[in-house]
Amino acid sequence: MFTLRFDMRAPAIGAPATELYAAAIEMSAWAEQHGCVAVVLCEHHYADDGCLPSPLLLGAAIAARTKQLMLNLTILLPFYDPARLAEDIAVLDHISAGRATYVFGIGYRAEEYAHFGLSMSDRGKLADEKLGMLRRLLAGEEVEHGGRQMKVTPRPRTPKGPMMSWGGASLATARRAGRNGLGLLANGGVTGMRETYERACRDSGFEPGFVLIPERDAATNCFVADDVDAAWDEIGKYLLHDAMAYAEWNPDNAVSANITTATTIDELRNTSSHVILSVDEAHKRIAAGEMFNIAPLCGGIPPAIAWPYLKRFAQLQ
Repeated sequence: MFTLRFDMRAPAIGAPATELYAAAIEMSAWAEQHGCVAVVLCEHHYADDGCLPSPLLLGAAIAARTKQLMLNLTILLPFYDPARLAEDIAVLDHISAGRATYVFGIGYRAEEYAHFGLSMSDRGKLADEKLGMLRRLLAGEEVEHGGRQMKVTPRPRTPKGPMMSWGGASLATARRAGRNGLGLLANGGVTGMRETYERACRDSGFEPGFVLIPERDAATNCFVADDVDAAWDEIGKYLLHDAMAYAEWNPDNAVSANITTATTIDELRNTSSHVILSVDEAHKRIAAGEMFNIAPLCGGIPPAIAWPYLKRFAQLQ
């Protein structure tokens, strides 16, 4: 089993965005028939390389082409109007027949907050306020707030709305997830995070839910190649772009998975964030039960180059 991850970066060295979006939809439909259990869609804004700003739209396109594939969408909640978001979530819940789930976060880039005319200092308050309204709206309540009267139709297919988790890599993340009775899907871990989450759940009258806290050295971008050296020659520049783009956004981040200080392909080869495995090594790890995260279009890899890597991995399932 494996998951696909798309963040849709389209730098100048890679394929055009139109080709990448078409490929992401085709790859999702194909992968559903070859061992893929979920597609993960990330969200960012104000990115020079066009990193995915609208996971709901791409999620709807993928849902329309698939039947069983789960969709996990990252949503930066402070940037949304809660009524509009609730409507979009409800519609996608019907399109996907309940297969879309959500990981909410507050974001970490000042440029994104400026893009939406918001202050980063308000992000926690905005997240809490909007999460409360969103959940009430998805549960079918009429919500009055700031002189607005809000009601969402159609109601979601899933009673009270789809599954929701909170994401991040801090104790504040754990507390926010716990006090709202959500699962915790972290993108990194700090000491005491699980315990803080479980305590916050119980203090708020909830039983702890699903928890995923990845190790700092967890591989988040995996590829399989017949010739590893040749593969680095072919796709190394795309993987390096992806690595350096996230590093630029996270200059002081020492806890999240997928963050590296590599600035050359040779340096990236010696990290754990972007990994190209031989067929034999991948087969051994799959046989041992490892769950793989595949980002076939990482860094804007042209689809013609990306497809063989995806198919090669799927053949090992």
